Amino acid sequence: MATRRSAEEPAFVLHRYDWSESSLVLEVFTRNHGRIALVAKGVKRPTSQFRPVLLPLQPLLLSWGGDAEVRTLKSAQWQGGHVMPTGDALISGSYLNELLMRLLARDDAHPTLFDRYALAVQLLAERSDAQAVIVRALELLLLRSMGLLPDLMQEGSSLSRLQGGAHYVIEAENGLRLAHGDDSHSLSAEQWQTLQLALDAPDPLIATLRACAPFESALRPQVRRLLHYHCGVRVFKTRQLMIDVQAMSRSAVALPQTL
Repeated sequence: MATRRSAEEPAFVLHRYDWSESSLVLEVFTRNHGRIALVAKGVKRPTSQFRPVLLPLQPLLLSWGGDAEVRTLKSAQWQGGHVMPTGDALISGSYLNELLMRLLARDDAHPTLFDRYALAVQLLAERSDAQAVIVRALELLLLRSMGLLPDLMQEGSSLSRLQGGAHYVIEAENGLRLAHGDDSHSLSAEQWQTLQLALDAPDPLIATLRACAPFESALRPQVRRLLHYHCGVRVFKTRQLMIDVQAMSRSAVALPQTL
């Protein structure tokens, strides 16, 4: 049940909507309350103290009140720790926010996932050379937190252990199956098992991004298919936006390879 008041709750802004000429509705991911909606009254006024703070991909401390579906923001402060991601890292972070918006139910707390998301955002800001593996690792951890990632140690249909040296692809409803000749991307049994061990590690985000680094390009389309299936979309808005920008740009700006 929603609490009437919460003070200095760790949170990130995922998305913002216009509420009135001067106010916004914020979709935020909080550590102990999950995804919630807050109305930030007067935030669009030039004099608002919230205006420079309520930005995506920034660690915040938020306080709010009310027990309706949309609660009222009372205070907001930057928690500090890292600068906001920019450039391609900003696009990658916006994509992760879109995934959270689509997969997280309202008022369903996932404190462990929150901590891993916070670390992923920090790494995106600090490690421009590792954006792709950071995104892949959080995608896998998000799917697992939602109960949507099959066991990577066994075949989906027979529940038998993977055959050493064989290659497998992952399907949303059936888990891992042996790769066919027309499967353009697959991973070996050993690679899938390495990923499962990394996901089970005490620090799974770091372990998973290290594990998937050698085969990230083959893993990307497989994880993307899972996400498209469970989110019910053919193309994510973040990726479509970049495709449209690329199509309009005479300089043919390259689509970031993290998405």
